[in-house]
Amino acid sequence: AIPHHIAPAWDMSALFVDNEGSSSLTVLDIRTGRPVDKVSIPFPYNLYFTPDGTKAVDVVERLQRIEFRDWRHGWALLKSVPIPWPGADHLDFSADGSYLMISTEYSGVVAKVDVNTMQLAGYVRVGGLPIDVRLSPDGSLFYVTNQGRMGVSVIDPVAMNEIQFIPTGRGAHGLQVSRDTKSLYVSNRLEASVSVIDFATRTVVAKWQIPGGGSPDMLQLSPDGKQLWASGRYHATVYVFDTATGNVLARIPVGSEDHGLTYFPNVGQHSLGHNGVYR
Repeated sequence: AIPHHIAPAWDMSALFVDNEGSSSLTVLDIRTGRPVDKVSIPFPYNLYFTPDGTKAVDVVERLQRIEFRDWRHGWALLKSVPIPWPGADHLDFSADGSYLMISTEYSGVVAKVDVNTMQLAGYVRVGGLPIDVRLSPDGSLFYVTNQGRMGVSVIDPVAMNEIQFIPTGRGAHGLQVSRDTKSLYVSNRLEASVSVIDFATRTVVAKWQIPGGGSPDMLQLSPDGKQLWASGRYHATVYVFDTATGNVLARIPVGSEDHGLTYFPNVGQHSLGHNGVYR
């Protein structure tokens, strides 16, 4: 099946496991955590929902495209949008939901797609291996991790250029906004650490190390913001950090190559998918 991520539905009525290898979504009951249904869509690596809840976005990395689908009516295909660079990966939406920014991991490009016309609307070359994408709390900039460049690009989505690069650590991978929206957590997968970026100054103000090593990947925040959870991609472990001190509170043994991680239910009016990005 090759499950990668686990996406809460826009209305948080279900959880969807992206099974890229079997071209399907496993639907989980939010109360029992058990599978209750299956949806057939092509090679879902990531799954998102537009902020207005009208469309689902299937990131079909293998075929270099994203698919807009009517998830409320049989997952009917609305339009397929070619992404002409290898490695379509993670995305986030503008504050008004009119466009999205998507990373292409193997080409060093971040692309812009118009959500209304469902067409490619631009791109910016950042180089390296861009991965996770997150809109800034004020809605003006996008932050994109870069495993190859070992840090985070800050992108102006109007001018479509990189205005700053913030070094964080080897294998910069996942992003999570703090509950007070003042900080951005960055997992550095290849050096067993999490960097904390201050949004106001766009600088790294702290780095939390995992004693004995680890591989923090995708990140999630507890509803009260006091704990940061991270999947440990190469260590079959989930790490729990204290966001006040940066200390590791727990290591939870799990299956091998744990990747997507969601903390559910969580704070927000609706879900944009991925592993739980809420607004």
